[in-house]
Amino acid sequence: MRLTKLFITVFLLCFSLTVFAFEDIWLLIDSKKLQLDVKLGDLTLVSFANISVGRNGAGFKRKRGDDTTPLGKYKISWINRKSRYHRFYGFNYPSSENAHQALKKGLINKKTYDSVINAHENNHVPPQNTHLGGMIGIHGLGKGDKKIHTTMNWTHGCIALTNEQINKLDIWIKKDTIVVVK
Repeated sequence: MRLTKLFITVFLLCFSLTVFAFEDIWLLIDSKKLQLDVKLGDLTLVSFANISVGRNGAGFKRKRGDDTTPLGKYKISWINRKSRYHRFYGFNYPSSENAHQALKKGLINKKTYDSVINAHENNHVPPQNTHLGGMIGIHGLGKGDKKIHTTMNWTHGCIALTNEQINKLDIWIKKDTIVVVK
């Protein structure tokens, strides 16, 4: 009986540590090194090299269609495991900070700004049809050309990995996973 209680206690302790650790998983995307790291605190658990970002690199995304990957801190807001890009992990883009900067620069109006802020305050996906664009996230290639992927940054603002890489990444991602794009 004591052995059973000890086993159950150890099992529950290990399980709770695993769940706790999974909650602390986050992603760091280095848009200069073209690398995605799965992190637990400061510890890098796994890295994916040779990722692709927007055709125009990463920076402040001024408008839909500018082919720029937005910098900042986001959360995974939705997951589509049957995407035309094989898998798609959508960000809660535009962030409150993106909206604040865009309002300050006159790129969006107060109504759009309020709509983005309200979505974030209520833990909803922000509007994806603003002047700043939407549908930003991490995805695979789908049936895309792997040669293009290894030759150039090709997305319209998303972060792309090969289908093999995205399959390996899938075990680390859940809704609300933090993503930092630098």
